[in-house]
Amino acid sequence: MEIDQKKPLSSIIREVCDGWSLSGSEQFALRYADGPQLYITEQSRSEIKNGTILRLAISPARAARQLLDRIQSHGIDARLEALKELAKLSADPTFATEFISMEGIGTLARLVESGTHFGEMLAFTLTAFLELMDHGIVSWDLISLSFIKQIAGYVNQPMVDVSILQRSLAILESMVLNSHSLYHRVAQEITVGQLIGHLQHVIRGNRPIKAEMAHQLYVLQVLTFNLLEERMMTKMDPSDQAQRDIIFELRRIAFDGENDPSGTEKRKAMYTKDYKMLGFTNHVNPAMDFTQTPPGMLALDNMLYLAKLHQDTYIRIVLENSSREDKHECPFGRCAIELTRMLCEILQVGELPNEGCNDYHPMFFTHDRAWEEFFCVCIQLLNKTWKEMRATAEDFNKVMQVVREQITRALAMKPSSLDQLKGKLRGLSYSEILRLRQSERMSQDDFQSPPIIELRERIQPEILELIKQQRLNRLCEGSCFRKLGNRRRQEKFWFCRLSLNHKVLHYGDLDESPQGEVPFELLTDKIPVSDIKSVVTGKDCPHMKEKSALKQNKVLEQAFSILYDPDENLNFVAPNKYEQYCIWTDGLCALLGREMGSDLTRSDLDTLISMEMKLRLLDLENITIPEAPPPVPKEPSTYNFTYNYG
Repeated sequence: MEIDQKKPLSSIIREVCDGWSLSGSEQFALRYADGPQLYITEQSRSEIKNGTILRLAISPARAARQLLDRIQSHGIDARLEALKELAKLSADPTFATEFISMEGIGTLARLVESGTHFGEMLAFTLTAFLELMDHGIVSWDLISLSFIKQIAGYVNQPMVDVSILQRSLAILESMVLNSHSLYHRVAQEITVGQLIGHLQHVIRGNRPIKAEMAHQLYVLQVLTFNLLEERMMTKMDPSDQAQRDIIFELRRIAFDGENDPSGTEKRKAMYTKDYKMLGFTNHVNPAMDFTQTPPGMLALDNMLYLAKLHQDTYIRIVLENSSREDKHECPFGRCAIELTRMLCEILQVGELPNEGCNDYHPMFFTHDRAWEEFFCVCIQLLNKTWKEMRATAEDFNKVMQVVREQITRALAMKPSSLDQLKGKLRGLSYSEILRLRQSERMSQDDFQSPPIIELRERIQPEILELIKQQRLNRLCEGSCFRKLGNRRRQEKFWFCRLSLNHKVLHYGDLDESPQGEVPFELLTDKIPVSDIKSVVTGKDCPHMKEKSALKQNKVLEQAFSILYDPDENLNFVAPNKYEQYCIWTDGLCALLGREMGSDLTRSDLDTLISMEMKLRLLDLENITIPEAPPPVPKEPSTYNFTYNYG
């Protein structure tokens, strides 16, 4: 049938009901037959496209009343079916408004608080609750403490159904993001340690970890290490007896078998001797060694952890070095302080998370005291490397440079546990580091010679043009994007592609994600490339300025906008960083004659130039390339050797 957009929707529904001899047209509504099957309203009717299949259904108010009655019925099967249908319908804003007006959210909350629902029934209840709350009609601040405790209880259970765990975590996340008061309540119920248990299944699972999960693990790692910042920036107070007692404890554990002399002068002399053996710079008052930040008191915390939890290792390191010749002893105190500073730099303690970074280390999620255990592994490495280098006090900085390289190389291999880290470090001995340095230096020297640099400069424009054409070809193929609404769900799609002559951008809405290219005929809107003024990304995008800071972070790094005449904009949120964000921002910049500056372009440029240069240099294998071209010979004294024809 043909819908007259000028007629009220109620009149159209009445005509359909009359055609089917149905009375009470106000009890019916139109819904999409495919996709999310949303209700048609006066506000959304303009989005109906030619050929769209609609179906007549009971009105949202009537559906809400029926489902509310059914989910409170005594029959378990009837209640399960009702909750299943409710979970699906709750995504519809029109239905959600009606259901919420009937106190539906309160009913669902009471079902959860009762603790009588399990399995599928509970999963559908939590799904419906989350979908309804995501519409933003009801404030999260109205959620009761008993409901929070019940949801937290599902998360804290060691063995819980995956679907229930996912929905419980999603609800808690929404509470934290949308309510400052609920943030503190949730924090009281859920600890990081309880969440780490669930993360183990993700980190140690066989399935590859997706980019979003990797980023969240990285953020958690950064925030966990940032808890150390306070101690790292706290200077030791030499007059604080409690802090001085920690140093006394380090001495006592190391030299426990020796009796302190009775005289004050003799005791002071022995303390000075012991503090020297412990490797402190200030033998008289070692507290002064901890007055520099970073690492501040964090270094002392690490040393005490080693002395108490790994006592045999601590005593062995101290006594082993105290028995060496003075010039070859490894000063434990000085090394521990400098090592703590180095580890803080490597792991960027105190730095804010990088929005585009996924660089997390699985091993830090395998131990409750991962930082301290990491220090204990590294201090043993330092002691071992000191011996291998036969270092003296003058070599201290050289040893620390080698140890930094050993640690960074081992971390780059992403060991999954501290035991694996130890294995990687064993393979990175001082001799191995020297071998790697030599190999890299030779390779670098080859590529830094003037002829090679000149060849690279000649090749680069060709490669950049190749990358540019690839980006424009991808824009001509087009990409599908999700429409970003005010809620977490993103049901609608739209497609954008560049015309084959590179002069027009075509775009339009879709009912669902396409499987291939979308014909230009289906894309009803267009922007001439000549009208595009600029391309902006991240926080400069108009659709990012409107979002709250907390919700913005998830999509900020994948957002970009086209600004075009007259004062219009087309906003994008790419589904992933490299496949679409970099491709599209590069392609649009190429269209406007601007430099392609994405990470993907730099990576592609390095890869392609390297491959091209290796191919061109194959014929010169084992031939030494001179630093300068051969000299041009002098002109001959006469040109009598020329021959004149004719």
